[in-house]
Amino acid sequence: MATIAAPPAALQPCEHARRPGGALRPPPRAWSGRRRCCQVIRATATSRGRPSATGSGQLESTALGASAGGEDGDVIRRLQNGPDVRGVALEGEKGRAVDLTPLAVEVIGESFGEWLRDQRPEGEDGEQLRVSVGRDPRLSGSRLSAVLFAGLAKAGCAVFDMGLATTPACFMSTILPRFSYDASIMMTASHLPYTRNGLKFFTKRGGLSSVEVEGICDRAARKYVARKMGLGGGGLGMPPVVMRVDLMSAYAQHLRDIIKERVAHPTHYDTPLEGFKVIVNAGNGCGGFFAWDVLEKLGADTTGSLHLEPDGMFPNHMPNPEDATAMSLTRGAVLARGADLGVVFDTDVDRSGVVDGAGAAINGDRLIALISAIVLAEHPGTTVVTDARAGDGLTRFIEARGGRHCLYRVGYRNVIDKGAQLNADGVETHVMMETTGHGALRENHFLDDGAYMVVKIIIEMVRMRLAGLEGGVGGLIRDLEEPAESVLLRMDIVGEPKSAKQRGVDAVEAFKKYIEEGKLSGWVLDDCGDCWVDEGCLVDNNDHPIDVDAYMYRAKFYDESQRPLGWVHIRQSVHNPNIALNLQSCVPGGCRSMAVDLFERFLLTSGVNEFVDTSEVQKFVK
Repeated sequence: MATIAAPPAALQPCEHARRPGGALRPPPRAWSGRRRCCQVIRATATSRGRPSATGSGQLESTALGASAGGEDGDVIRRLQNGPDVRGVALEGEKGRAVDLTPLAVEVIGESFGEWLRDQRPEGEDGEQLRVSVGRDPRLSGSRLSAVLFAGLAKAGCAVFDMGLATTPACFMSTILPRFSYDASIMMTASHLPYTRNGLKFFTKRGGLSSVEVEGICDRAARKYVARKMGLGGGGLGMPPVVMRVDLMSAYAQHLRDIIKERVAHPTHYDTPLEGFKVIVNAGNGCGGFFAWDVLEKLGADTTGSLHLEPDGMFPNHMPNPEDATAMSLTRGAVLARGADLGVVFDTDVDRSGVVDGAGAAINGDRLIALISAIVLAEHPGTTVVTDARAGDGLTRFIEARGGRHCLYRVGYRNVIDKGAQLNADGVETHVMMETTGHGALRENHFLDDGAYMVVKIIIEMVRMRLAGLEGGVGGLIRDLEEPAESVLLRMDIVGEPKSAKQRGVDAVEAFKKYIEEGKLSGWVLDDCGDCWVDEGCLVDNNDHPIDVDAYMYRAKFYDESQRPLGWVHIRQSVHNPNIALNLQSCVPGGCRSMAVDLFERFLLTSGVNEFVDTSEVQKFVK
């Protein structure tokens, strides 16, 4: 492996492991490979074991014809999950074969590189595109990264390997000075099991849309079929040379600088977190850097933090701020240490949740309320965009503080894109958050960054102490009204995987049709309020509507005395072949009453139960 002198951006080694007072700790093993700063390496692995001949991409295109529309091409298309690519990368899942194969990853990487080339402005054709790649600690990451590098190189891209990284850092690699790559790919499957993996795509303008990823997957499907037919290796035949870079140190410094500048501590500017105890639970994902490289370097005591070292098997619990075990363990650590705050990250750190000093979990609607309270104090009257699973109490919370609440389609990309669209239309919108913990702010490039959200909360926590305010950040949401009940049920779609998407659409559309035809008395399709959306969060009335990546509706239910019981949100999942039912009620027993009515008068009578497994609903109602 040959090494070369690195550019200035890569010359600063990571220092994850320095404790307060200067004592060094051994670095976590999975992070240590990045400490070589910047190296050029030759990726020797491709899905077929060798580079392809120049110009064979033309052979692929002419040879395929309609064949890419067959089953082999659909293997690639089914990997698309909204704006991401996700699949099974390792054996071990019952009933699921490996479909995110090295060949699939290679052709998707190559197709992304070609798509980037197609997007270039005229006059820039001669400049080589620079693409960074990061990954989470999953066991399949190293092997699949090698073929991803090869695919990008075949498309003529210069490849920069960030090693273990976070999804937000991948985007920031296109923004931060001294890096400023043309695009980035994060290899992760977020909170899904260790057997899964996937790809998230970024350019300087942000994450790709579902339609853009669909186009990339269509191109990749043609390549996949050609390779299966033995028709060449495709691409420009560029050698798979990769440069290793340390982006995470620069990203951590970026976060530290934000905290220092915005707190502007009057007595210790460089260590504004002195005297604070913060627990970080990284769930053995990528979030450990936040304890070592952000909090501790600002003076915080992170003793008692949990699962900081990356482990692709995720042996303790899934890294997920919605996971009950993750939140419970973090709560216990906060109370045991008398900490001021606990932080829970998902695997790739684009989501987060927190625990306040009293041990109260702050995720879901609570997290949206907390961020909204902070941002509304800074930007009075701003609009807050959330997905339509948010509760009515959150709407009242936002409006009581002078804000506006726009409920929109489920899907973090949908929520963020809606916020960007509203801003473009002159509607000041600073907060875009999903109830899952995905959150983006206008001040931070419309990027869903779990670490940045925690930075925002920490800054407020320090400011409150400096102002002599009691109660901590949890006190900011004390008046949030929460539903009496909230339930999530899932119905698996049975049959061939290739038919699952259309069957999901059929089931969701049947629910809407039943309401419109009066077959479900008491149910009313919900327009979700003043959000420029009608037909239950599906049809967009803007001049340039956002593309639909999954069908969904929300409907309110009234009992025989016209008393409102709550609502049901039904949607096809973009990640798995199932339909999700979110039920929320303002009265005890309301969710069961709605589920009984839905089960008896829709699922059993509409024919949906013939291709949807309703056993989880049936178990709940009984």
